Amino acid sequence: MMETNRILLRPWQDSDAEALFKHASDPDVGPRAGWPPHHSIEESLHIIRTIFHSDHIWAIELKETGEAIGCIGYYAYGESNINIGDHDAEAGYWVAKPYWNKGICTEALMLIIDYCFNVKGFHTLWSDYFVNNPASGRVMKKCGFYDTGAVNWCSNLYHGDEQPVRIMRLDRIKN
Repeated sequence: MMETNRILLRPWQDSDAEALFKHASDPDVGPRAGWPPHHSIEESLHIIRTIFHSDHIWAIELKETGEAIGCIGYYAYGESNINIGDHDAEAGYWVAKPYWNKGICTEALMLIIDYCFNVKGFHTLWSDYFVNNPASGRVMKKCGFYDTGAVNWCSNLYHGDEQPVRIMRLDRIKN
């Protein structure tokens, strides 16, 4: 687990299905991150048990309430939507709409950056965001990522054939 004063990054649990559905059924949330809105608590539970059942995907828990309000994780070489090196990872995240513009994604991404560089030893972190979701790009920039100037089409993402993603990069500083 990783944490700040406000949030805790922890494994997803079956008991998070109701909260996940509440937030992931919002049509403004999933499509911005590349997945369709959830249609039932059962679908959310299935996502928890399959996609989120991983050692590199965490629930973003708001400590104040104990509720899962988002998700963050990374994809290593071979799992990423973009062309990354074999010592690199791609970070991705989303947070529920009531928590937009509150710095939660920035806090969570900073935790993942520290983990990926200092625990996992990745050389470079990559991330991308749909060009119509510049707020996600601002989170990346606040965390030190820079715009590579490259765009990509990710056909495996929801609406990925209709809108490009902008590719961002952060290199580990070697001491």
